[in-house]
Amino acid sequence: MRRPAPRRIGSALEAWTRDRAPQTVLARAQAAWPIAVGAAIAAETEPVAERAGTLTVACRSAVWAAELELLGPELIERLNAVLGASGMGALTALRVRFAGRR
Repeated sequence: MRRPAPRRIGSALEAWTRDRAPQTVLARAQAAWPIAVGAAIAAETEPVAERAGTLTVACRSAVWAAELELLGPELIERLNAVLGASGMGALTALRVRFAGRR
């Protein structure tokens, strides 16, 4: 009997962490955030809470907070597209807060 080839540790760990990650809307949004908003915005912001379809995002600066306020509807649309969410499971609003340096 032949033994299977060893798996790469990265793919094994990815599957292990994916299976154990919390299946909440916030956890899914946090994982999808960099993909939905891009590297520049993701480097300056972080989803920190979700309640009743409203995603709260902390920003490193007041300038980023103001920018996200303007981009809110577009970002929610892009995030829902990445998440594959629609109808009852979709995010509906973005709440932004200035959290200072992380």
